[in-house]
Amino acid sequence: MRKPSKKPLTSSHGGKAPKSSRASVSRAGKPTLWDQASRWYDSLVGMSGSDYHRTILMPGVLRMLELKAGRCVLDLACGQGVLSRYLLQKKLKPEGLDSSEQLLRMARSRSEKSIPYHLGNAGDTAILEGKKFDGVACILAVQNMENIESVLKNVARWLKPSGKFVMVLTHPCFRIPRQSNWGWDEDKKTGYRRIDRYANEMEIPILTPPFVDKDNFTMTYHRPLQSYFSALLKAGLCVDSMEEWVSDKESEPGKRSRGENRARKEIPLFMAIRAVQSASKNKE
Repeated sequence: MRKPSKKPLTSSHGGKAPKSSRASVSRAGKPTLWDQASRWYDSLVGMSGSDYHRTILMPGVLRMLELKAGRCVLDLACGQGVLSRYLLQKKLKPEGLDSSEQLLRMARSRSEKSIPYHLGNAGDTAILEGKKFDGVACILAVQNMENIESVLKNVARWLKPSGKFVMVLTHPCFRIPRQSNWGWDEDKKTGYRRIDRYANEMEIPILTPPFVDKDNFTMTYHRPLQSYFSALLKAGLCVDSMEEWVSDKESEPGKRSRGENRARKEIPLFMAIRAVQSASKNKE
């Protein structure tokens, strides 16, 4: 999944940040920090996914893909294969692609042998060469990819003419690591999101267990909406649907619970974008 970095934390303070990508593989076959942190990540996602996976993300992706039984789907940045197994249960034919050998080992050990899992860089022009899919899905991984342009070009290449690409990410308008947080308005008795930065692209280091020092971390890439839409268009993909999904969590009963719950239902946690091949791309 995510390829980490081993350089000082500087990007959130204006300096040059090291390059990383959830879609890439370590050099010389050496384990990435995400391979080493796979047990921690697995404790969050597990066999069947987090609560959000089960109640919001996977049902939403399945609905937006609009595929009939027996259709082929690529689970991009598949990790432990949670979405792949879900799609198989829905009578689709999934395949997984990820950069973490350790996470793919978990995926293979927990999945039916009918699900092929591929190790590789999602931005590599030769990856999955000759493969075509009725749908491609990517859940909570695009924001960890440095070079989304090359990845999206591959998505366009992998899609059949009538295929659909669905990507889900934490909402880039309201969920920006280190640059957004919840606040409480005492006068209005409601919660709100404070947004400190949005318009510019940012590389944001994220400390990842089991590492607790400043020299070992992964990267997340904040992009405004225009960056995603421009990258899709350049890849020959046109957005035909976009949805914003709110959290289904509720606060414990208390003085602020009503205002917190209201704010949670008004400010989306996730954004889902669906894209199809452009008319010009289909003519190629």
